[in-house]
Amino acid sequence: MKIKDIHFVKSSATINQLPEPKKPEFAFIGRSNVGKSSLINYLAERNKLAMVSSTPGKTQLINHFEVNGEWYLVDLPGYGYAKRSKDVRAKFADMINSYLLNRENLYCVFVLIDSRIEPQASDEQMINVLGEAGIPVSMIFTKVDKVKNHQLNTTLGLWKKKIFSKWEEMPPYFLTSSAGKRGRDEILNFIHEAMQE
Repeated sequence: MKIKDIHFVKSSATINQLPEPKKPEFAFIGRSNVGKSSLINYLAERNKLAMVSSTPGKTQLINHFEVNGEWYLVDLPGYGYAKRSKDVRAKFADMINSYLLNRENLYCVFVLIDSRIEPQASDEQMINVLGEAGIPVSMIFTKVDKVKNHQLNTTLGLWKKKIFSKWEEMPPYFLTSSAGKRGRDEILNFIHEAMQE
């Protein structure tokens, strides 16, 4: 798939403000500072489509981008940012869960995972929640340019062990690097095929 046109549509603080559910949506979510904005910019081949920040928790709304007039790329707030107040974290969790569990045109959720660190409970919980709800989920391992192959293989092995302890199969997964220009075509082709099905 080639992205010929992508543009920001709107930011929503509640699910009542979301665009009408008339086009397929592919959502991207992950722990704060996992590299989500950088990945979205890399996929879109735009430098500033999604705002990149060295400060975790930059994305605080549900952001919709329309792609080729055919589908929405949805940038969701990150989770696990400890410096937010408990009330704010709870508000974000409610907003995200309401979107994920009730959005009828949601085709797939990409859970972004930092390839440099061992499996985190918050990522595992997100994958399990989506799986239990019957929502298609894929895993995107970010920043693979910053790890050696043996470390990456170890991380993948740990994740497979966790997934297979609860599920019969591993979700589709992608190895990506915004800096190293890796994984873009695989993700976009996956989205294209999902819409064909």
